[in-house]
Amino acid sequence: MLTYPSIDPVAIQLGPVSIHWYGIMYMLAFASAWYLAMRRAPRANFSKDQVSDIIFNGAIGVVLGGRLGYILFYNFDAFLANPSMLLRVWEGGMSFHGGLIGVILAVLWTARRQQRTFASVMDFVAPIVPIGLGAGRLGNFIGGELWGRPTDLPWGMVFPHVDQLARHPSQLYQLALEGLLLFLLVWLYSAKPRATLKVSGMFLLGYGCQRFVVEFARQPDAHLNFVAFDWLTQGQLLSLPMIAIGLFLLLRKPAN
Repeated sequence: MLTYPSIDPVAIQLGPVSIHWYGIMYMLAFASAWYLAMRRAPRANFSKDQVSDIIFNGAIGVVLGGRLGYILFYNFDAFLANPSMLLRVWEGGMSFHGGLIGVILAVLWTARRQQRTFASVMDFVAPIVPIGLGAGRLGNFIGGELWGRPTDLPWGMVFPHVDQLARHPSQLYQLALEGLLLFLLVWLYSAKPRATLKVSGMFLLGYGCQRFVVEFARQPDAHLNFVAFDWLTQGQLLSLPMIAIGLFLLLRKPAN
């Protein structure tokens, strides 16, 4: 049995300015996306300025969509009681599914400005996303949030700020699955020429399946618990459309 190593959520204190680990993870996420995008740019015929626009617009989409998604999907009642919580991003509370919607909207905007098709930009963006997702899950672990369900497995971890039960370190599962494994899957799949939206489909299917599985180890949100059948979580419910759309994009025949 392991014990969660309590970590100060503030990484650096500069007078009145606090730099949180959560914010650093977001910076790492955007930096990794920019680096990987620059690696892919020559083959996809994107200039450095176009890559910078994609990353900048995508970052705005992630932050705004992630926060709004968290409010709408997970904490709408609390928002109605205290609307100022919308701005307290440093406290955590971001939704991947909301961030995904934000990125899709950002890609729509960017593709139009760059006079490219939405599909071409989405297929360019999909492989550069997973490393950032992994960084976000590491931020969840450092912040001691989104812990797992009780377990008797030898790597079960006690989170003393929660209780004295050994729990799945589900944040690390998600780091491994949504970050590293998904990155390898989509990056290697995109290494060969693929039909339109196949790479995006692989990302959607890969993330959706891995998130659906890991939710069985992750503790459901206390105020939501299970949303159906006494086992289906909100995260699983939101991942089902990703799985369906991903399968559709991968199995559909390319247009002649």
